[in-house]
Amino acid sequence: MIDTSEKSFEAHIETVLTASGYRKREPKNYNAESCMDEEMLFEFIYATQPKEWKNLKEQHGEEVKAKFVYRLKSEIESRGLLDVLRKGFADYGSRFQLVYFAPESTLNPEHALLHQNNIFSIMRQVKFSQKDGKSLDTVIFLNGLPISTLELKNYLTGQNVQDAIKQYRYDRDQREDLFAFKRCLVHFAVDNDLVYMTTRLAGKSTFFLPFNKGFENGAGNPVNPSGFKSAYLWEEVLQKDSLLQIIAEFMLVSIEKTTDEEGNQKEKETLIFPRYHQLDALRKMVAHARKHGAGQQYLIQHSAGSGKTKTISWLAHKLSSLHDASDQKIFDTAVVISDRRVIDKQLRDEVQQFEQTAGVVAAIDQGSSQLKEALESGKKIIVSTLQKFPYIVEELVKQEGKKFAVIIDEAHSSQSGESTKSLKKALGSLEEAEAENESEEELTSEDVILAELSSRGRQKNISFFAFTATPKDKTMQLFGTKKADGTFEPFHLYSMRQAIEEGFILDVLKNYTTFQTYFNLIKKIEEDPQYEKKKGIALLKGYVELHDHAIGKKTELIIEHYLSHTTRKIDGYAKAMIVSRSRLHAVRYKLAFDQYIKEHKYPIKTLVAFSGTVTDGGKEYTEAGMNGLRSDKLTADTFKLPEFKILIVANKFQTGFDQPLLHTMYVDKKLGGVMAVQTLSRLNRTTKGKEDTMVLDFANYEEEIQKAFQPYYDKAILTKATDPNKLYDLERNLLDFGIFAKDDVETFAKVFFKRGATQEKLHPLLDPIVEEYMKREKKEKIDFRDQLKNYVRMYAFLSQIVSFKDVNLEKLYAFLRMLGRKLPAEKERLPVEITDNVNMNTYRIQQISSGNIELEKKTGELKPIEGLGTGKGAGEEKEFLSRIIDEVNERFGTDFTEGDKVFFAELQTRLAGNETLSQSAKTNTKDALKLVFAHIFEDQLHTMVESNFDIYKKIVENAEFGKFVKEKMFEEVYKKLEE
Repeated sequence: MIDTSEKSFEAHIETVLTASGYRKREPKNYNAESCMDEEMLFEFIYATQPKEWKNLKEQHGEEVKAKFVYRLKSEIESRGLLDVLRKGFADYGSRFQLVYFAPESTLNPEHALLHQNNIFSIMRQVKFSQKDGKSLDTVIFLNGLPISTLELKNYLTGQNVQDAIKQYRYDRDQREDLFAFKRCLVHFAVDNDLVYMTTRLAGKSTFFLPFNKGFENGAGNPVNPSGFKSAYLWEEVLQKDSLLQIIAEFMLVSIEKTTDEEGNQKEKETLIFPRYHQLDALRKMVAHARKHGAGQQYLIQHSAGSGKTKTISWLAHKLSSLHDASDQKIFDTAVVISDRRVIDKQLRDEVQQFEQTAGVVAAIDQGSSQLKEALESGKKIIVSTLQKFPYIVEELVKQEGKKFAVIIDEAHSSQSGESTKSLKKALGSLEEAEAENESEEELTSEDVILAELSSRGRQKNISFFAFTATPKDKTMQLFGTKKADGTFEPFHLYSMRQAIEEGFILDVLKNYTTFQTYFNLIKKIEEDPQYEKKKGIALLKGYVELHDHAIGKKTELIIEHYLSHTTRKIDGYAKAMIVSRSRLHAVRYKLAFDQYIKEHKYPIKTLVAFSGTVTDGGKEYTEAGMNGLRSDKLTADTFKLPEFKILIVANKFQTGFDQPLLHTMYVDKKLGGVMAVQTLSRLNRTTKGKEDTMVLDFANYEEEIQKAFQPYYDKAILTKATDPNKLYDLERNLLDFGIFAKDDVETFAKVFFKRGATQEKLHPLLDPIVEEYMKREKKEKIDFRDQLKNYVRMYAFLSQIVSFKDVNLEKLYAFLRMLGRKLPAEKERLPVEITDNVNMNTYRIQQISSGNIELEKKTGELKPIEGLGTGKGAGEEKEFLSRIIDEVNERFGTDFTEGDKVFFAELQTRLAGNETLSQSAKTNTKDALKLVFAHIFEDQLHTMVESNFDIYKKIVENAEFGKFVKEKMFEEVYKKLEE
């Protein structure tokens, strides 16, 4: 009969590791006082450093072992095990190494021999405490020093990784030597399917990270046809060479400096162990570079929340010292191109932990002479900005006989503004400002890089490693890996979906709603006596008749919504961002916001962010001036202060800006493609107490945002906010299952909402319901769970907008949310403690997510550049002019008729027959022709002012409408010119 016990699981891991060269050790070999397996320690020292040991023995005599152990333990306690392993320690003039890492090349055979003398061992059921007989499932030792612990759980005995995490949190005291911070390098919670890790045990506050491969671009692990899904941990990660490499080249001590409310500076140390996708990506890139040398292109599509900055730091260090099979250096220098202000210092700090010599990293912030000097002096790693990319590539190409690795970090920051034209400009209207804004957004750093590399072609002496969460189609073609069918894919992927499911970022589409949806919902609720009227309903009703740029009305709506629904989020620290259409819009919003806040004596402050100088009404405005700051550079740090709640932006802080307290975004600007993803993703950073986000969009459609996110995500079907009365439908459906009754909800609510009640009173109320649920057939259980989730999500979404008079809905919400956590999870679900990160007894009614845009769990496709056809399909539904009338009416709420086709037909005829345009089409690209067309379009339009003044006025006065008509007309005229 098969042994399905936990001990059998332990034994299996031990068997695999001992077969790969580990030593099997008994629990009696562990000394809890010294926190070592001293027998293995001295075996390693005798074999590798006999001279040093002899010298030390002459100093200490018979007490040499005890004094050596005492000295070593003191060093580990003061410096941490990682530093002692890397640098060794000294005792009475003798220097000892505690490990010999793999040499970079085979040029030093003596070092290679020492490396072979490392002793890895495994010990099961280790009694770690001197106080009691508690034991730990498994401990991994390196040369007698514990480097990793494992708590193992087995599904077949009714336990899983959640139980292992709970055991670490509540039954593994960090005051014990083995569990002290920096004493043991990493602690793994493991079951048959999943792995989680932590480097710092801190009781119930211990934070575990997923350490899983990912499954179908989401969380979890794939099926392993040979055994356990989690087998990669011991078959791959814990193998001797793998662990040595992680300790030597990946693990870091990160120091974060913070300032408390009284101005006192504090330092927080974090021991970094790489996440699985980082380890996987880095090993694959390095192996490919070692095999194929310089001249390669790599696209690394890693989502926000993937730890890209760390991955880039590790990659730069590894590539700068990489050798091939013939012991030749593959790259002379690694060049990191990034606009992240922290990356230069972070690289210096982290590389210094690996290197024994200073000055390895050089920052290039001046001209080409500084770069040339750094290259000629042999700097191993060079850091510079995206703006300097063109001349850096030019300089690298000139370096004959040298090879380079160029690592490019997220290339999405805007290149408009001062770099393309003067920003000191008087703008006559908001429409003009919006038109200016449209042109400013077209050029990004990514475009600069693509243009530069496309013009040069592949360089045999340079490999490019491009990191981005949201690659454009051109980026995919330039850096992606070409498959046999001609398509391109990233060299490595860590998807947005996996980052969300693993809890590293929040899903910003979960609580996304357009203004129209919001308005319709408010209107429906107002007309229904079941619901309480809220501030702002009258304002909302009036809004739809207003001109699109009614900043005053939007100001009132946004501030009242923020104060009603956002300000209490994240324990009262939640902040909001307004994405405005232009710099002039941002200026007027700032003035209107400050005036409204002053009039109502609200205790909040705002900041604004825009480039250059804006002139409006004869007055000049700058970001620093409006914020009352000495410099624009202080805006981001000032926004961290608790009194500043709202940040108004225009083409700034929409990319690369990390502020975890950002909870709500008000979008008053057309967004599409990468810019939509980058902008809304400002909300996705996680922090303690942040359970959801909110987007209220005045300018875009749900379908447009879904289309923008889909290629970078994985999941589909648009779910819009609907009739609030569906809550009653869901309530009835749930009661019809017969799993619980109304009396159960009432009894639960009396306990749950009672002051001072503790969670042990809740479980006896929920457990019988869970038992009833477990008796049902699988399909019925799935249906019940889905209906439960739908109610919780819908209530949470609606309560972001209105308060309910029917308290029974609130009671049912609290009941179902807690019941949902008690229902047994499917195997693939993440542990409840990880996904919810909140205990029942600390739960407060803070609305959660829904009203969401769902994205399909499938590979997103980016359209190739060359695949754009120009011919009309045979089954086209309507000819162009009828189609444009319909689309204009649908998008802009106009009531143009078929008779208005005459205006568009005449305009189209004039444009298609324009001689200048026709000649230009013969000699120019489509993009260049578009610039010529824009001027001719304006000229021809002005000649038609009397033929249909209504259409003319609409095109001229509404920038978005005008742009739409111009683009549609260009595509049609371009087709005719090609024919």
